[in-house]
Order: sequence, then C-alpha cells, then structure tokens
Amino acid sequence: MSSASTPKQKATATDSPTLDMLYGDNVPISAKKDIMGDVYCKVADRYDTVSDMISMSMNKRWKQRFIEQMRPMPGDKMLDVAGGTCEVARRYLQYQDTVNHDTTSSVHVVDFNDSMLQVGRHRMAQSSWMDNERVTFAQGNAEDLADVPDNSVDIYCISAGMHNLPHPEHALREAYRVVKPGGQFACLEYGHTDTPVIGQICRWYWDTGIPFLGQVLANDRASYERLARSVRTFPHQKRFAQAIRHAGFHLPGAGYELYQWGMMVAYIGSKPRTA
Repeated sequence: MSSASTPKQKATATDSPTLDMLYGDNVPISAKKDIMGDVYCKVADRYDTVSDMISMSMNKRWKQRFIEQMRPMPGDKMLDVAGGTCEVARRYLQYQDTVNHDTTSSVHVVDFNDSMLQVGRHRMAQSSWMDNERVTFAQGNAEDLADVPDNSVDIYCISAGMHNLPHPEHALREAYRVVKPGGQFACLEYGHTDTPVIGQICRWYWDTGIPFLGQVLANDRASYERLARSVRTFPHQKRFAQAIRHAGFHLPGAGYELYQWGMMVAYIGSKPRTA
C-alpha cells in the first residue's frame, strides 16, 4: 500500500507542540519506557482491578461509552494499541456482534508488554472470536508500528495508553500513517479536571490515595506512584487535542469529550479522505 503523507513528519521543534514529559522526579524521558514496562509487568494480572481503583469503579462504563461513541461499522478492522488485557477489544467485538449483527469485523491487539498480552490471550482463549481469528495479538511499540502497513486499518484505538509513552507525538504520527483515509482515530485517556473543588480532590487522589492503596492492596507503593505520576504529568486535554490535529487528524468541535468532569477524556476524530 502507498505511504500516507504525514504533516507531522515535516514539523520542527519550533512549530510542533511537543508532548515530551518528565516524571517530576529527575527520571529522564529516555527511561520512561523501561520503567513503565516494569510497572505493568508487576500489575498485569490485576490490571483491571487497578483500573477500577484508579477510576473509582468508572473504568468499564467509560470504555463502553467510548465504543458506543465510536459507532464502528460492520466489517471494520480495528487496531487496538496498548490493548493488552482486551477490555476494549472485547467490547468492540460485542458491539459488532449485537448492534451491527456482524461477524466479519476484527481487532488486532498490540501491546509493548508481553505480560499484559498474556492476560488478554487468556481471556479470549475460549471465545469464538479467537476460533474465527477475529482477534489477533502482537507485541509492539506504539511509537513504531513497523509491522502495520500504511493505510491499513479502519479504526486506530488506544485506551489509557498514551500517558505511558515517552513520546506520544510519535504514536500520533504512527496512528496517522496506519489509518485508512476516512478512517477513525479514537483515544481514551486520563484527563485534567478543571472544576476547582473536584480538581483538588482528584489531584489528592492521584498523589496520595492511589499510592496508599497500592501499598495496602499490593505492597507496592512505588509502582503505583509511577503509574499515578505518569497520568498526572500527561498534557491537558486542550493541548493534546492540538497535538492530534497537528498530526493530521480532524477532530470536531472542541476536539474532545469529558467523562466525569475530565477524569477521563475521549478524543474521536478522522483522517481526511483526501490524505
């Protein structure tokens, strides 16, 4: 397939909104991938419990709403990046089966962490989706999807994965490259709550509550501190929406929708048909 023309590739440091970030504790960006890989190896077998804890038990609702807002079409091929445990992939295929009455759609799950992929494979092992090869798996890097051809997927999806990346803008470039013209970009990510009182409560919860729960529930305060800090240091939704547009995607309106005052944010857009 022909290569997509990606505006982001011509950007310079002065005209591109950089999303590079630090943990705030003198950990360099270059070390982030290895550090977060270690964190997810430790929490893989209880990741959904961790997600429920972080989201105050709203995680599953958010993901279901996210899939419904995507409104996938029959036969769509979705790339689920950072989708290790298959929570989004499962909901996507259920939507296709029950709403679209479609059995031709598929999802390819990519995650940089093999421990997370093992959880996803185990969950899907007894499903008809695995038997019919409607769900497949590969270990890969969101910032370099070398095994995914240009203009090859109908939907690029990433849920609660961008905040783990050393360079999210690289992942956006890759997303633009692999999505077909007219295809969809869908990102669900933790956000920033601007409402003063609720925002203060959320910041306290990230900074103090989650590490405390990590210590009590898993005897691992450090991993949960890293996890919380990677979320807290992620750019504000307004800034991230600008970066998505800069990568070449069209985002309608403000560019995002807030879930629970911004605790989670959905970015759903498209690649221009003329790309």
